[in-house]
Amino acid sequence: MTITSSHNEALKEVRKLHGRRWRDKLASFVAEGEDLIAAAEAAGWPPSAVYVAEGSGLHGIGVAPHVLAEVSQLGSGTRAIGVYPQRWSNAIGPRCVALWGVNDPGNVGTVIRGALAFGADSVALGPGSADPFGHKAVRASMGALFSMPVARVRNVSELPGRRVALVAREGAPLHELRPDGDVTLVVGAEREGLPDAVVSACDDVAHIPIAHADSLNAAMAATVALYELRARR
Repeated sequence: MTITSSHNEALKEVRKLHGRRWRDKLASFVAEGEDLIAAAEAAGWPPSAVYVAEGSGLHGIGVAPHVLAEVSQLGSGTRAIGVYPQRWSNAIGPRCVALWGVNDPGNVGTVIRGALAFGADSVALGPGSADPFGHKAVRASMGALFSMPVARVRNVSELPGRRVALVAREGAPLHELRPDGDVTLVVGAEREGLPDAVVSACDDVAHIPIAHADSLNAAMAATVALYELRARR
């Protein structure tokens, strides 16, 4: 039976998941778009429910297109919305990237995407980092969230292997470091950088040499650093 009202109880829950408080309470999140739903299926992450535009030919609970558009957070609307249980992992090596105070969800999602592309084993989110299960982060990950283990950590001591703090123009150039075994790259927000206490708790301090800018944003810095580690391997 097609859902024809935006006051439907199931759709009300989807709207609740737009906010972090309800995502945390229900331990669920929303992914919009056929590409993300396909990525979840490929990764073996089953949905709690999938709502699709009636007449679209997609598999799921039919919803009148104008009603689905009211629930969507995409400006252009969508033909499919999936609801998924959250999954949290441990911070694992041999290659991990940790974000500290990176509160831009687009950066968090992009780092998750880069981590998958360049062979990281996990992404760890320290205090002050954006929710990886928020709409903007899920969309920016382009489905990588469903394949990349994501962890929450409170302290640097929870990170695997040798911890390398990336700090603009400080420490050794990243390409000169030759850490053995597991490595965690620790990245802060572009403006604030890493807290002094976090830098002090790391084993090494390194920077990415750049020519004509003061710093790189978190997503770019993490991606370049992951590429450097992969190229070295």
